[in-house]
Amino acid sequence: MQVLPRGVRHIPGYLDRPQQEKLLEEIRAVVKAAPLYVPTMPRTGKPMSVRMTNCGALGWVTDKEGGYRYQPHHPVTGAPWPPIPAMLLDIWREIAQYPHEPEACLVNFYEPNARMGLHQDRDEQDLAAPVLSVSLGDDCLFRVGETTRSGRTVSFRLRSGDIVVLGGEGRLAFHGVDRIYPATSTLLKNGGRINLTLRRVRKV
Repeated sequence: MQVLPRGVRHIPGYLDRPQQEKLLEEIRAVVKAAPLYVPTMPRTGKPMSVRMTNCGALGWVTDKEGGYRYQPHHPVTGAPWPPIPAMLLDIWREIAQYPHEPEACLVNFYEPNARMGLHQDRDEQDLAAPVLSVSLGDDCLFRVGETTRSGRTVSFRLRSGDIVVLGGEGRLAFHGVDRIYPATSTLLKNGGRINLTLRRVRKV
């Protein structure tokens, strides 16, 4: 049995198929209000391989000019982000074991060739709050390590309906997505993977 780094939790199959379908409808409404766009890397302006959007009071964005940051409005449309769906807030309350609500939910869409390099989630002021991620759609190979880039890493498969929590000692664990396994789920009609990441940004 694979041993995950301290503070990292994997909850397989937390959402059954009807729950996944319900959540997907909620996310489609979010994307209709706040369309997916291609973020770019600080300094270089290189496009990321995922398309993304946000919901909540704040949204995480990145571009060549401003770098990584949170802001209350969509960088393309200028409109405020739509609210976080109630279903995601319920999941946070059940699993996060944290007294305050999330302020941001990143919506990342992975096409078959997309990936996400090893990184830390450290743009938040409140690092006592966990980061909670929900997977929908195709499987991916998720890699998570320790709090240094050179630390030991473990890889495991994430499937539709799975949840991962980075909290406590694992809050700043390096993590990433090495690959997508196309056509492993029928949830999304045209394939792909959606990752929903709930974060608390500001200290109370």
